[in-house]
Amino acid sequence: MSEQKIQKLAGVRGMNDVLPTDAKQWLYLEKILHDLTRAYGYEFIKTPIVEATEVFQRGIGVVTDIVEKEMYSFEDRLNGEQLTLRPEGTAAVVRAVIEHNLLYDGPKRLCYMGPMFRHERPQRGRYRQFHQFGVEALGFSGPDIDVEIIVMGQRLWDELGLRGVHLEINSLGQAVERAAHREALVSYFTANAAALDEDSQRRLLTNPLRILDSKNSAMQEVIEKAPRLLDFLGAESLQHFTAVQALLKTHNIPCKINPRLVRGLDYYNLTVFEWVTTELGAQGTIAGGGRYDPLVERMGGKAAPACGWAMGIERVLELMAISGSVPEAESVCDIYILHQGGETLTAAFIAAEQLRSAGIDTILFCAPDGQTASFKSQMKKADASGAAFAVIIGPDELALNEAQIKDLRGQGEQHAVPLTKLLDAIIDSLVSASE
Repeated sequence: MSEQKIQKLAGVRGMNDVLPTDAKQWLYLEKILHDLTRAYGYEFIKTPIVEATEVFQRGIGVVTDIVEKEMYSFEDRLNGEQLTLRPEGTAAVVRAVIEHNLLYDGPKRLCYMGPMFRHERPQRGRYRQFHQFGVEALGFSGPDIDVEIIVMGQRLWDELGLRGVHLEINSLGQAVERAAHREALVSYFTANAAALDEDSQRRLLTNPLRILDSKNSAMQEVIEKAPRLLDFLGAESLQHFTAVQALLKTHNIPCKINPRLVRGLDYYNLTVFEWVTTELGAQGTIAGGGRYDPLVERMGGKAAPACGWAMGIERVLELMAISGSVPEAESVCDIYILHQGGETLTAAFIAAEQLRSAGIDTILFCAPDGQTASFKSQMKKADASGAAFAVIIGPDELALNEAQIKDLRGQGEQHAVPLTKLLDAIIDSLVSASE
């Protein structure tokens, strides 16, 4: 009887591997994000991937698409607790801020990065596991902090060299203003119910503001004529929005006022904004956010103002590739050490650790099959590694207590040095090569 072939396993649809060739771009972007947040005084916070489902129901809003359709929720088999893989970062950060009383000594500037999960139809720029970077400023009420986080975003796009990214802003006002606008929306869309799709007719009864965010092309004319929230704003809300625009102008950041911009989460008030591009097809928003003053109290904390934004890392990486701003691939190492096994392997191993201890990235050849490979074969791997120099320790070199240093990126010069002087010789070679 023939053995049954074992079926090859595959990843979950919409949840992608980040392979070594792509990881370099991720690390490059992550470093820029770390430098950016440090420049503005934002501190990193990490929250669990799994939270109580109520964190997102209360934080995001029960009648949002995320909570109604997209969350990965399940019951803990041990205690019956309702849990959810986090679909976004803000609600979890606010939960942590409240639980650990982080605002007891004043406002906080926080940032986070990590995987999020939504059960969506996988397509370009939209995945079931995706990664977000976000900033959250809690305890600040003025328009200055709204603009600070926007300026952070603009600085990021400029540093990454992204093209075709522009800013859209709007104001959602306060609850009483949105209530008056909601009543006008319901009346308007009820009178035009025949023009609404099934999803929008459902939202008419639950969250009519979200109809304005519909991407259904057949509905755009009726949406365009709907009552505008800006027309319902009171003096304080208008003053806040005017101040935001003035500060943006001071920083030479162009923006478009988009009265239909509402965002997809219930916790927003006053300023909302998105950075959009036409370079990514249907998934044109690469980052967005705004002010969410009601959320801290809604989540069970003492009322505190807050604002923030988040970006999709995968979308930004794709836009970097389109914009031609992906960094050139760096070499895997500085030094590649070749040997012939036995005592030469022992000497090579010792040399490799000495170089690494000095901060020099070093690869030691290890044969895939455990058999010693020829120097010619090893040298091909050394060339492919991108190393600046190869260190050769063969039987002849070991007999003389020496190593050969070969220049892999210049004219191919090769010279012998005592093993006891190898570290100094490598440092000198690397310094000379960089001049």
